[in-house]
Amino acid sequence: MSRVLSAELPEFVGRRVTVAGWVHRRRTLKSVSFLIVRDRAGLIQIVSPVPGLPVEESVVEVSGLVTASAQAPGGVELTEPRITVLSEPAKAPPFALYRPEAPATLPLLLDHAPVALRHPRLRRALEISAASVAGFRATLDGLGFTEIHTPKLVASATESGANVFPVDYFGRTAYLAQSPQFFKQMMVGVFERVYEVGPVFRAEPHDTARHLAQYTSLDVELGFVRDHRDVMAVLRELLAGMIESVRRSVPMELPQVPAEIPALHFTQAQELTGSDEPDLSPEQERRLSEWARREHGSDFLFVTGYPMVKRPFYTHPDPARPAYSNGFDLLFRGVELVTGGQRLHRYEDYLAALAERGEPVEPYEGYLQAFAYGMPPHGGFAIGLERWTAKLAGLANVRQAAAFPRDLHRLTP
Repeated sequence: MSRVLSAELPEFVGRRVTVAGWVHRRRTLKSVSFLIVRDRAGLIQIVSPVPGLPVEESVVEVSGLVTASAQAPGGVELTEPRITVLSEPAKAPPFALYRPEAPATLPLLLDHAPVALRHPRLRRALEISAASVAGFRATLDGLGFTEIHTPKLVASATESGANVFPVDYFGRTAYLAQSPQFFKQMMVGVFERVYEVGPVFRAEPHDTARHLAQYTSLDVELGFVRDHRDVMAVLRELLAGMIESVRRSVPMELPQVPAEIPALHFTQAQELTGSDEPDLSPEQERRLSEWARREHGSDFLFVTGYPMVKRPFYTHPDPARPAYSNGFDLLFRGVELVTGGQRLHRYEDYLAALAERGEPVEPYEGYLQAFAYGMPPHGGFAIGLERWTAKLAGLANVRQAAAFPRDLHRLTP
């Protein structure tokens, strides 16, 4: 018989089927034993008159009669079972996977990630992440974007900073890519609208609940924009598509994306927070998010017009206020989730921007080729997948949104 998943069992009441999975829990009473088997779709209850059932995390195949039972997961159970053990665990898990909550500290969970992630509550973050990426791709495909794949070994730092991981590349120094920024801009000259899902690497010595040294970046770039507001409009549609994809896949409470996300200019954000700094601190981001929730009922807030001194050289200035950028951040539930904006698109503007910042042209010659041969006004943004997932799921630490997080201290498992 073909294997049947737990979620499909109600369709087979009165028939014999074969299921397979891991022993999630076993309970032996005086006259009957219960085996709960976990597969990728959920839980299956097996009722057996035989004692001495396989131990937790044994991998089993079970043939039995599907019987209606209101008390069982999904309203059905397997009776008259024939149980075959496919493999047995060499040792017990570090904590009981059948408990509703994982009774373990975060370091213990991360040290034992291969087995800890089997816990239904812990794996939910990865289900949210997968559904978010599916919605990201589907929405952008529907808007005429093309998915691209760019190198993660590069010759120079994207952001012209020191926070990069150098690697030996056949005797030359290369770097793990901080961002696909240069490549996605170049590909606007090919496809006009592009996106990428891929890893990025930041050698920033942060040891906080919101930073990782490697994370998954959801990057978007589009041509023929009027300014950054066209980019923000695409981002709004994308957020709605991602949340709808999660809603279809994971039962949970989700935020509504307003038809128009509220926006503040950076100078207004400074007035609200009483700051004169050229950037926002985490505390100011939290306060602004509270303001957006209070005044607009929105979990999302755009802050536009960041000072040019805090933006990369490829950022397009506001023509009316050149000290400020045609750029934005999107705050979500108290944290900066997205950075984006309009880019420069004229070759001579790039030469001037590099010269103004004292940057040599040579390391950027490959990148600048695209602009030497004509590029449309364009812009884009990037979403950190783990940070998005953590905030959507209400997790305290971004490490809980990654299968095997890499941070200041962790290289294993």
